[in-house]
Amino acid sequence: MDLSTAGKSKALKLAEEKHVTMEYIVGDLEQLGFEKESFDAIGLIYAHFAADRKSLLHKKLDNYLKPGGIIILEGFSKKHLELNTLDPKVGGPKDIDMLFSKAEIAADFEDYESLILEEAEAFLNEGEYHIGKSAVIRFVGRKPY
Repeated sequence: MDLSTAGKSKALKLAEEKHVTMEYIVGDLEQLGFEKESFDAIGLIYAHFAADRKSLLHKKLDNYLKPGGIIILEGFSKKHLELNTLDPKVGGPKDIDMLFSKAEIAADFEDYESLILEEAEAFLNEGEYHIGKSAVIRFVGRKPY
């Protein structure tokens, strides 16, 4: 069982326990196409994109989210690059432009009600490629009605 399968199994089990219907989709965002306003929530967990595509893809996700919907994002912050240099086992992109800042997230989701927007340190233990102290950006935002 690979990591994505294990994560999917845990998420679907939790959804079943809580009596929540959930469709779990894994794929390349640039290749996926959905109807406008078809999702109640979208999660981007360590989804890093090329610098020239990052904001465009965030806007694409905005089109897929229903009014009042929630976007949840956690990814490596620009400060993570220094931590990665000190401890390569923590992983993450080596290109600073692929990493996030609070200002970039606030700009990409400027119309959203920001429920959480923070930079924090986290200790990762996610298999052999993501172990150690990391710097992350966390964002939870509600799309306006």
